[in-house]
Amino acid sequence: MNSALLTVLLLIVSNVFMTFAWYGHLKLDEMGVTTGWPLILIILFSWGIALLEYLVMIPANRIGFEGNGGPFNLLQLKVIQEVISLTVFTIIIMFLFRGQAFQWNHLTAFICLILAVFFVFLK
Repeated sequence: MNSALLTVLLLIVSNVFMTFAWYGHLKLDEMGVTTGWPLILIILFSWGIALLEYLVMIPANRIGFEGNGGPFNLLQLKVIQEVISLTVFTIIIMFLFRGQAFQWNHLTAFICLILAVFFVFLK
């Protein structure tokens, strides 16, 4: 598998963990799983998930970075990561949090992000 594809796949997996670490506890609370948990326990639970994110994110950045033989410079890596992050976030919240509507301005923002990727790769 080439390093560009591997980097993107690892970033996707990493951002799934990130989204659950940052927002999953809200769904668990909504479902009654974490109701009554003290905030520190929710933080520690989220940190545990975030550790999984870091275990995937760090290799993704090392593999993808041109300084390590990868295809992307730092700006390209960051823009790719942000687009993946918002895409993964949007997909997950549309399934987990049914009350969150996807509107025209969200689509417009995604188009701007795609343009950002285009411009960051423009020579």
